[in-house]
Amino acid sequence: MSCVICLHIEQVLDEADRLLNEDFEKSLDDILNVIPQTRKTYLFSATMTKKVKKLQRACLKNPVKIEASSKYSTVDTLKQQYRFIPAKYKECYLVYILTEMPGFSTMVFTRTCDATRLLALLLRNLGQRAIPISGQMSQSKRLGALNKFKAGECNILICTDVASRGLDIPSVDMVINYDIPTNSKDYIHRVGRTARAGRSGVAISLVNQYELEWYLQIEKLIGMKLPEFPAQEDEVLLLLERVTEAKRISQMAIKDGGGNKRRRREGDDDDNIERSLGFNNKKKQQFKKRK
Repeated sequence: MSCVICLHIEQVLDEADRLLNEDFEKSLDDILNVIPQTRKTYLFSATMTKKVKKLQRACLKNPVKIEASSKYSTVDTLKQQYRFIPAKYKECYLVYILTEMPGFSTMVFTRTCDATRLLALLLRNLGQRAIPISGQMSQSKRLGALNKFKAGECNILICTDVASRGLDIPSVDMVINYDIPTNSKDYIHRVGRTARAGRSGVAISLVNQYELEWYLQIEKLIGMKLPEFPAQEDEVLLLLERVTEAKRISQMAIKDGGGNKRRRREGDDDDNIERSLGFNNKKKQQFKKRK
């Protein structure tokens, strides 16, 4: 008596628009060379773009396209706002928003890895529970920062676009675009970190004079004009002296303790920040008891 076992092979590419870029070409080629030619391939993305040549190279036959919506959009439960500000007051407005919404689980998106480190240290110097995550950190360090954020030990995650896709974070109350993304489709992914699975959420974009064109492209993409975040500038600038001093101290701490390029590549960002603040294990335990 013979027995025949049939295996149904399915290949899933999440965030397919990014995976089909040239950055992942070699990795995808390596995968495609070892998996069976007969398979079903599923491509998922909130912002799928045309990648015809890549699809042909992947040997897709009889492709079927299924769209939840033909245009790029955000969910109705997401409250989106913007604030046009002078670039020199950007940190001040960030601190003001976080102070006005204490306890919110917040993701703050920046353009560079260095900015995540500086802002995390600046906010900690002002008593906020912030932690950075970026592509310069090792995978173990990224997972450590993410776990602290998910557990509520730190309620503010300062991140680059490495955190805009594919993260399993059940509840994020607010997303702040500290830096406006140069690619307007990245905005969709960033703000998609909140207001998930029917929940409500807030997304606030800080727009300075150098980023106006990028912001207008975002409004054009989502097909709507966003309301302005209400704030009295005089009230915001009451924080200026404290924020400026906290920034100065943070820059000195990074220069003195975290400036080594090799250590940054190895992902020592969080350790350097905690050492700079004297946030040792004993103080961590005291902090947890106070909570």
